[in-house]
Amino acid sequence: MNIDQLIHLANRIGDFFDAMPNRAEGVEGVANHIEKFWEPRMRRQILEFLVSNPEGRTAESELSPITLEALNQHRDRLMPKT
Repeated sequence: MNIDQLIHLANRIGDFFDAMPNRAEGVEGVANHIEKFWEPRMRRQILEFLVSNPEGRTAESELSPITLEALNQHRDRLMPKT
């Protein structure tokens, strides 16, 4: 899957949880959803992308603030074990 597709999918999750009144719960919700429902290769790909692109941007898309926060804050738990 290309990175722009992953960003789009992650942002849809972020949009849902961004509506929560408690920001910390929203960030946790994004991380939980990605951990439970994304394949390990998808998680690895988006986290590796963030290493070289810490702002979470490509020419075509950009991670939303809540999604970027969730991925960065929960990086260790989201990165699949090798």
